[in-house]
Amino acid sequence: MDINILPLDEKDMKPVPAEISFGADFSNRMFQQKYHIDRGWYDAEIRPYGPIELDPATAVLHYAQEIFEGTKAYRRPDGNVNLFRPMENMKRFNRSAERMAMPTVSEQDHLDAIAKLVELEEAWVPNDKGSSLYIRPFMFASRPSLGVYPSEEYLHLVIVGPVGAYFKEGFNPVPVYISDEYRRAVRGGVGAAKTGGNYASSLMVGREAAEKGYSQVLWLDAIEGRYVEEVGAMNICVVYEGNHIVTPSLSGSILPGITRDSVLKLGKDLGYQTSEAAIDVNEMLADIESGKITEVFGCGTAAVIAPVSQFGFEGKDYVINNGVAGPIGKHLYDELTGIQYGQIEDRFGWTQEIKVASASTV
Repeated sequence: MDINILPLDEKDMKPVPAEISFGADFSNRMFQQKYHIDRGWYDAEIRPYGPIELDPATAVLHYAQEIFEGTKAYRRPDGNVNLFRPMENMKRFNRSAERMAMPTVSEQDHLDAIAKLVELEEAWVPNDKGSSLYIRPFMFASRPSLGVYPSEEYLHLVIVGPVGAYFKEGFNPVPVYISDEYRRAVRGGVGAAKTGGNYASSLMVGREAAEKGYSQVLWLDAIEGRYVEEVGAMNICVVYEGNHIVTPSLSGSILPGITRDSVLKLGKDLGYQTSEAAIDVNEMLADIESGKITEVFGCGTAAVIAPVSQFGFEGKDYVINNGVAGPIGKHLYDELTGIQYGQIEDRFGWTQEIKVASASTV
């Protein structure tokens, strides 16, 4: 794919923020390409970051035909930049596109566009471990039409911006509320696609959980209301007897997380037993009370590993490991972030290094 790189004017230049939050600031450039059913993808360009003008009848505003991805770029000790398993994000982007009746993109072209954008905007990659450059590819139906059918036109963009820790608590356990009334997604629906509706439906319950003093919501399956699925915007893992990591099996309503897959592979490499299985919420809570479950953590791109201190369910709290982070979650966090930031050996071939002009040659 040929990418036209448009120049930046002085008015397009923003300073890198001194203080980093999560998802509030974005760099000076973005990638964009267009699609028409008769032309395919065209007009690929890296252009100044800025607003998008949409017709009020644009299909995405009415029927939510859109998808997105999330990955990160990490500053290495030598000054270069690492991407972490980026091709897996490209593949998942296309799986989401297929489920939402949208055109797919060339996975290699998509990755090349991201790498070029990161290379151009590498000054926005933070130097501190724990901070990174968040990369948000997304695509939406851009044709003005109120007919309920797949759009014939789409816009595909990538924006990037520096981020700090996802949770204000950092790597400290967070309390989680188990929703016993509302559900996130159903098997046969779009729960395995990374589409905004899955997240929009969670916001009301998340607000209610926050009012009760919880940081996240644990979702149960929509058919029987008894099997654990996801926590917030992350996959979830429970640890039995201080050695056995178990995460819910992919059911069609659970997002196939890249960090989830990394935890399973890395955990096994580190000597832990790893499994994918259905987790009954009542059995899980009983095992927490008995001490059989020794720790619980969420895992995802934004937070990497997020320990859970307790679950609130039907008016009762179930405290895990006396409310402190467990050793396996911390071990996995240290290993994963060490690989991501290029501080320890990448024995899996998970990282893609982007060379930058300002990096050390030592």
